[in-house]
Amino acid sequence: MIFITFMTSAQGRMMRVIAGGILVSLGLVVLKDTLGTVVALIALVPIAGGVFDFCLAGVMMGYPFRGAKARELLAHEQHTNQ
Repeated sequence: MIFITFMTSAQGRMMRVIAGGILVSLGLVVLKDTLGTVVALIALVPIAGGVFDFCLAGVMMGYPFRGAKARELLAHEQHTNQ
């Protein structure tokens, strides 16, 4: 729950965009060739997730795909646990 709370927050979304950008750079500049292209393409997933507010890790843990819905559910869970 703490992980998903962070990943759906503004800071978590920004971290995914930055990490994706680093992976794109790593793939295209350091690895090069086919492996570098594959890494760069895969890195587009966390970038898109941060920009368009979705979280695949949340889906794997039973939370909604959309970040806003996941935050809503997390807030509700936190409120009921208090």
